[in-house]
Amino acid sequence: MYWIFIFLAFIIGMATTIQAGVNSQMRVAIDNPILAAIISFSGGLTVLIFAFTFFNTGPVPSLESLRQVSWWKFFGGAFGSFYVLSVIFIVRELGPANMLALAVAGQLIAAIIIDHYGWLGFSITPVSPMRMIGVGFLVVGVYLILKN
Repeated sequence: MYWIFIFLAFIIGMATTIQAGVNSQMRVAIDNPILAAIISFSGGLTVLIFAFTFFNTGPVPSLESLRQVSWWKFFGGAFGSFYVLSVIFIVRELGPANMLALAVAGQLIAAIIIDHYGWLGFSITPVSPMRMIGVGFLVVGVYLILKN
């Protein structure tokens, strides 16, 4: 069963690359990067509403319980918006391989820091020599991709 999650993580990476290209093409088509991001999120919101309507099995929180949630926990979507809008602006300048190599490097380095300190409710996984070697290989890989 675990291999399914590994496969899905790989597919997510591929989808992110395709998303960058599709959103970039929307920017070119309408000549407005911010509106292209809004259109992208509108499509995403439509899919999420459909999924919630037909597949949700979890509880729906009351407004009172939502008021008890820490304010910063509502900003996950802002990070997604930052990602999508930034990609729309830079993917044509850097190219998809360069842009995504840098993005993946940033994601992995942030993930290792989050793991190390156990931030955001994750269990602590200390930085190990093997992880640092992996980061080193990642940095070398990004350098080689950018050098081309």
